[in-house]
Formats: sequence, C-alpha cells, structure tokens
Amino acid sequence: QAQLVESGGGLVQPGGSLRLSCTASGFNMDYYAIAWFRQAPGKGREGVSCINAGDGSTIYAENVRGRFAISRDNTNGTAYLQMNSLKLEDTGTYYCGATTRSCIWYYRRSMDHWGKGTLVTGSS
Repeated sequence: QAQLVESGGGLVQPGGSLRLSCTASGFNMDYYAIAWFRQAPGKGREGVSCINAGDGSTIYAENVRGRFAISRDNTNGTAYLQMNSLKLEDTGTYYCGATTRSCIWYYRRSMDHWGKGTLVTGSS
C-alpha cells in the first residue's frame, strides 16, 4: 500500500528553522517527483517546492526561495524540506506529494500520492 508520511512540524519562533521529512512506503520513490505544499488556516493549498526524480532539479515558490531547501535521499525513501528564517506567514499544514509525471504536476497540485500533513506554527 503506497503511503507518504510527513514529520518534523512544530512550533517555531520567527527566524527559526525546521526540517520536515516525507517518507515513502509501499512504492519506489526513485521514480517520483516529490513536492511540498502547505495550507494556511482559511486558505487553499499552495505549492512550496518540488524536486524531480531524474535530474533532481527543483522548484521553489517565490515567497520561500532562498529560505527553504528541498532534497531527497532515495536510499531511505525520504524527501526533506529544510525551512530557515521562518516567518509567521509560513504557518500552515505542510503536505508532501509524489508523482511519476514530474514537477509540472506540482503546479496543478495533482499528485499520485499524498501524505496527511504536518503542522508548522509560527509564534512570537
């Protein structure tokens, strides 16, 4: 059974850092682009970042570029989102997704598999 599980969320002060993990099971992550999305309270789900399967090329939303870094370790079936210099606006539930099709589907917010999310809350 294909599954993605996020972890690493928590409560952070502005300017702090968190590292989110997305671990795959039941399928081979090697062939999947992995994307991170987030949903702030009262808002729709938005794309944060994506990393392609083949060449490891990445995409970042403009409002996180330079602060967040996506990576993957196929040997562990895990992708990561390192979040630095966090802002209150980064608050939300973060979801990872996986697609065989490429990060183009990140823009469609369409994934083959979704995790259930991990909450990131900024507090000052």
